[in-house]
Amino acid sequence: MQTGTRLIIACFAFAIVAYTFACDRGSDTVVVDFEKTVAVKRPMSPVPDSGRLNVAVAAMISPKETLIFYQQLLDYIGVKLGREMHLIQRKTYGEINELIGKGQIDLAFICSGPYAAAKDKHGFEALVTPVVRGKPFYQSYLIVNQGSPYRELEDLRGRTFALSDPDSNTGSLVPKFWLSQIGETVESFFKNVIYTYSHDNSILTVARSLVDGAAVDGHKWEYYNSRNPTYTSKTRVIKKSRLFGSPPLVASITMPDDQKQRIRDVLYRMPDDADGQKILEQLMIERFAAPRDEWYEPIRAMYQGLSSKAGKIHAQAKPQN
Repeated sequence: MQTGTRLIIACFAFAIVAYTFACDRGSDTVVVDFEKTVAVKRPMSPVPDSGRLNVAVAAMISPKETLIFYQQLLDYIGVKLGREMHLIQRKTYGEINELIGKGQIDLAFICSGPYAAAKDKHGFEALVTPVVRGKPFYQSYLIVNQGSPYRELEDLRGRTFALSDPDSNTGSLVPKFWLSQIGETVESFFKNVIYTYSHDNSILTVARSLVDGAAVDGHKWEYYNSRNPTYTSKTRVIKKSRLFGSPPLVASITMPDDQKQRIRDVLYRMPDDADGQKILEQLMIERFAAPRDEWYEPIRAMYQGLSSKAGKIHAQAKPQN
């Protein structure tokens, strides 16, 4: 598939997605401009200005109410620490990684993929991992339209497909790895591929039959299916990946160790605090747990496997002397 064709398809799909969101005013899902923050009413009193912490949220989510809950979570942490929390949003995981590397972000909610593959390069440390549905793990879901005939990945050969962010584990790396196991790439296997840059957009494109399939974050699909199943009810999960460590909250390695520990302690104690418990329930998070690096090893293995196969293909393509 040529780059120009892919760009045209992507622009067309995004135009339809934007129009669809605008038409569905009755639902709770809206498009969020990730270059801006959302003004929300702070539920707790202001804290003394003893130094601001910049916190980033990448394009993991875009329902308005969920973004507000994340702001409330940051406010909660800020009150407990006595620090001002400044929310920063960016469209891609790559942008967040770069800001962390430049020292412009103190904390960030990032995808497990960038954490596993580039934590040393960009300089961040996992502080906590959310426990959802009893486990600190999540999966990639391969979804198709509820009314479609597709039952397995092979059925999507020659069809249209949506990936989320290029650096996403569940929305990009996993389907690429699945295809590599059968000697294919997304370019060779699918007719057309688009990037939606958020999991809810990927769900919407499948629900509206704008694409034939997509790979999405299982946590996000389950959240929508529980709280607002308008679109998930029009999709069907046909494949699930193995378990990976859930997306962690990371801190810049420049942050003092005692401050990192204070943040961990605040988050660990949330279930025992009335305000904290309410915020967790709204986010469908049971509690935060200490992350273990081995939870993310399967992601690193996928990166290495894809890199190895790409190297072999490149070597085979070189002309022989």
